[in-house]
Amino acid sequence: MSFKDLGLSAKLLRAVSEQGYSQPTPIQIKAIPAVIKGLDILAAAQTGTGKTAGFALPMLQLLNVKKTEKGFRPVRALILTPTRELAAQVHESFMTYGQHLDLRSTVVFGGVNINPQIKILRKGVDILVATPGRLLDHVGQKTLDLSNVEILVLDEADRMLDMGFIRDIRKIMALLPADRQNLLFSATFSREIKQLADELLNSPVLIEVARRNTAAEGIAQVIHHVDKKRKRELLSFLIGSRNWKQVLVFTRTKSGANRLAQQLEKDGINAAAIHGNKSQGARTRALDNFKQGVVRVLVATDIASRGLDIDQLPHVVNFELPHVPEDYVHRIGRTGRAGNEGEAVSLVCVDEHKLLRDIEHLIKRKVSEVVIKGYEPDPSIAPEAIENGRQKFKGKRSKSGQNRNSGMGMTLPRFETGKKRNRKFKNK
Repeated sequence: MSFKDLGLSAKLLRAVSEQGYSQPTPIQIKAIPAVIKGLDILAAAQTGTGKTAGFALPMLQLLNVKKTEKGFRPVRALILTPTRELAAQVHESFMTYGQHLDLRSTVVFGGVNINPQIKILRKGVDILVATPGRLLDHVGQKTLDLSNVEILVLDEADRMLDMGFIRDIRKIMALLPADRQNLLFSATFSREIKQLADELLNSPVLIEVARRNTAAEGIAQVIHHVDKKRKRELLSFLIGSRNWKQVLVFTRTKSGANRLAQQLEKDGINAAAIHGNKSQGARTRALDNFKQGVVRVLVATDIASRGLDIDQLPHVVNFELPHVPEDYVHRIGRTGRAGNEGEAVSLVCVDEHKLLRDIEHLIKRKVSEVVIKGYEPDPSIAPEAIENGRQKFKGKRSKSGQNRNSGMGMTLPRFETGKKRNRKFKNK
């Protein structure tokens, strides 16, 4: 099947052809005709499947057919995304595919001056891509009217729920006309996503092009067991010995991302960190430098596990496994996109074995384990030894409230329940 068979106009086909695309992906084959028919959609697709074009192309077609009267242009299509990077990339897709159409689009997100956004909105746009928080900022300042929205898209909806945007989403839905088309795209169909779909969608077409909660095909997954204190050393060894030119590395915390990037720089590897505490300008520069090869390693927190559109990214490394198993799927989905091959490497220390088991349970497969000679874990540091040490020193406090052995430089690992661990993760 070709794009010509999907009912797209000549101008859209021209834009697609200019981007070098000739055959639609499975998500595009299913989504484009359904959106053109005006149907609501509930679609699950892994990253790198072409889902952005799957909704952008038919939306452009619909909006171009229903031209508004000349003069001020109200927002007729609203696309909500969880992160600034994804918002910018979705907007870029609309600009690219709609370059031969007389439609205007813009993007609004936080972390940058709101005034230039206000200026553009006052001129009128047909298509608005936004993050929920900044969108509500504009609504509060009365610089945005959503009463004419005809199509609403929730992109990466599961990630928005993970990041705590459900209240903002409901506030935004209350501002929209009841009679509209709704498109919900998610990497997984969780119970929460199905509940949101019940609130949002009207008799939706169900589209699922990947097995539930499974990693994208074409990604070679491997685990290297290593002691925590030697992870950075092993990472530098892998990058250097295997001549990796472009590597996306994930850490759990912002401070950890900064620290690792600095350590890699000391090892002679050009690296940059990207996370929520970085200004939008710094994040954009780091990402651009990474794409252009100026920066060899981009160290990111999970805020960047969605929304980073990097063509043919060959390597993703989990420097630390995520507390939430689904985030493993989202992280490694940055590689192996659009049919390309990719490699996902996880550096796993002894106190991450439970996280690894949770991930393997989710993806319903055991990840291959490869021992790197010279970096074998210390056999004396077993999970049982750590647990025994925790129990031995539990409750033994000095008058100052510290462990008796704190002066000896001994740091005992903290063990938390799954609930505490998830709550702690969400607050970061």
